[in-house]
Amino acid sequence: MTLTLDQTTSRFPIDGRSRQMFIDGAWVDAVSGQTMPTLDPATGQELAQVPRSGAADVDLAVAAARRAFTGPWRRWTPAQRQLLLLRIADLFETHWDELSGSDTLDMGKPLSRSRADKGRVTGMLRFYAGLATTLDGKTIDNSLPGEYFSYTRREPVGVVGAIIPWNAPTAASVWKIGPALATGCTIVLKPSEEAPLTPLLIADLMAEAGVPDGVVNVVTGTGVEAGAPLAEHPGVDKVVFTGSTATGQSIIRASAGNLKRVSLELGGKSPLIVCADADLDATVPTVGLSAFANSGQICIAGSRLLVERSIHDEFVERLGDYARALTVGAGSDPATEIGPLVSARQLERVCGFLDSGRSEGARVVAGGERLTTGDLAAGNFVAPTVFADVEDSMTIAREEIFGPVISAMPFDTLDEAVERANATPYGLAAGVFTRDVGRAHHLAHRLDAGTVWVNTYHALDPAVPFGGFKMSGYGKEGGVEHLDEYLGTKTVWLKLD
Repeated sequence: MTLTLDQTTSRFPIDGRSRQMFIDGAWVDAVSGQTMPTLDPATGQELAQVPRSGAADVDLAVAAARRAFTGPWRRWTPAQRQLLLLRIADLFETHWDELSGSDTLDMGKPLSRSRADKGRVTGMLRFYAGLATTLDGKTIDNSLPGEYFSYTRREPVGVVGAIIPWNAPTAASVWKIGPALATGCTIVLKPSEEAPLTPLLIADLMAEAGVPDGVVNVVTGTGVEAGAPLAEHPGVDKVVFTGSTATGQSIIRASAGNLKRVSLELGGKSPLIVCADADLDATVPTVGLSAFANSGQICIAGSRLLVERSIHDEFVERLGDYARALTVGAGSDPATEIGPLVSARQLERVCGFLDSGRSEGARVVAGGERLTTGDLAAGNFVAPTVFADVEDSMTIAREEIFGPVISAMPFDTLDEAVERANATPYGLAAGVFTRDVGRAHHLAHRLDAGTVWVNTYHALDPAVPFGGFKMSGYGKEGGVEHLDEYLGTKTVWLKLD
């Protein structure tokens, strides 16, 4: 089955026509006039052409954001910003079929999962709306009573440059735009060149909701040509980035020019610890989806599996059976559980890891190959893969693959499991599976990860903070702490006599 958007109602029908980017409330081409294609990862066919922006376009977008920040937007009250976010949430609900369909076509996510994100995404917008009216400061008793009155204000940091990945365009856009609007910042959003269509649709919805010109801008282009100029731009006060650790490091270096604030949600190599007392019927599919959901293209993918030795062989066999039973296909097919990788480049990268695993001595339990039969031949499809006989030193056990691949290894003691789980430069997420509540808390407290799931995985909520340790970045997304990333504290002293 092929997904088709209603061409009579869709504001952006997927019909191969060229798109424009959104700057200062207007749809514009790149200054250079150049465009670039975005492709359907399931078929390789061109979906649209989008502007290939560069430094000159980033200059225009940042200037528009600055004018908006110092203009009427600065005078919007918290209650007005709250109502605006609620209107945006309502529009997202009305147009969710378009948003979810755009995500599926542009980056391959199964339609069932794209549609299931509705509650979480609209919930984020309404959560930020609720926080917009809570941004209060403090009065502080200083050591000079009777002479001075001192208090603090929490003020928007200014112009935000947001660079997002391709693996969740709608959610990633909202995770950046929502807190910016709630706090009174303005934003220039640079989506990935691999999946730029949904952020452009979101820009149109923002305008319809009444977001003032220049408050939300979307520039399309490559990381080198548009992302880097945005990260280093002297007119940007803060950069927020989701993506690879290597790119995050380059953004930190680029931010040094004006010492702009930076928050980063980077890569991971998340460990899963399965104890012998775990409920295997529930744990096998949870572990499988932790690694295979979104074709493994998730920063929190549970790609390192540590299983207590007494159940290791049985667990790995059952996990292999689970992987082989998953339906792989185009994201637009409602029956699809695992869609394509986003691009031919990503396909080549993942296949390289599969070759590495075999050459270094790992045993393929399931998958381990590109799928090229029938309708899958033209797309970027990899079978959900389970490796066994994996050593901690192997490449597949150390590096982030960003594909549907999981590496299984046995352990004998909990101390050993914790030590091996923490033996990574990353610290984004981890999973623990056990029926022993005490053991669950013990392991959760010892694991070096920003999020630890127990007997579940992928659970997220707007009210709960999310972010990593070590080389998985710093700063939080979600929770009250998220808005702190977009605010600065100003101290005021008033002489009383």
